[in-house]
Amino acid sequence: MKIHTFTFNEFEENTYVLYDDSGACAIIDPGCNTISEQSELEHFINHNQLTPTLLLNTHCHIDHVFGNRFVAEKYNLPLTANEKEVAVLQSAVSVALLYQMYYDPSPEIEAYLYHGDMVHFGNTTLKVLFTPGHSPGSISFYHEASGVLISGDVLFLNSIGRTDLPGGDYDILIHSIRSQLFTLPNDTKVYPGHGDPTTIDFEKRSNPFLN
Repeated sequence: MKIHTFTFNEFEENTYVLYDDSGACAIIDPGCNTISEQSELEHFINHNQLTPTLLLNTHCHIDHVFGNRFVAEKYNLPLTANEKEVAVLQSAVSVALLYQMYYDPSPEIEAYLYHGDMVHFGNTTLKVLFTPGHSPGSISFYHEASGVLISGDVLFLNSIGRTDLPGGDYDILIHSIRSQLFTLPNDTKVYPGHGDPTTIDFEKRSNPFLN
């Protein structure tokens, strides 16, 4: 499995395209919010002759869903996320007004994912881990074969997701990290929703919120 990272919108959010030799790909947390950002994503997909088959949200804060409608309509894909993110997604319109930012409202979540579910594209299978705390229905995607975790805003390089937004809970977030992420192999590479990648081992040893 291969991973390409885009950093989109004013929140510098990481959008991921995961793909394999079959040419199928999954788009996770499309944050593209301008025509140029949408074109950048589309160009990469076209240039690599990829076929998007999954639209996934780790969670539905506005910076992670700006591009949901573009991707859903461009590639005829249903939006997939955890059902506890429904209210978070619905609040994105008011959040956009608060920040005075353009937002083409996301389609509703059509398919729900739960802890332990498997999602498939091409020859690749991702395991769903339920990791709430930053938001009520945050999920992470783990690819065991390549030792890769897409963590959303749960775990960052030397940091953790904020818990002061509606539905956030610090104790739940710490429990999610310790029980779901820190039980993965130490060499698991973590691709977060913002910033640079890290590893489980590095965060166990160095993260000030978890030592």
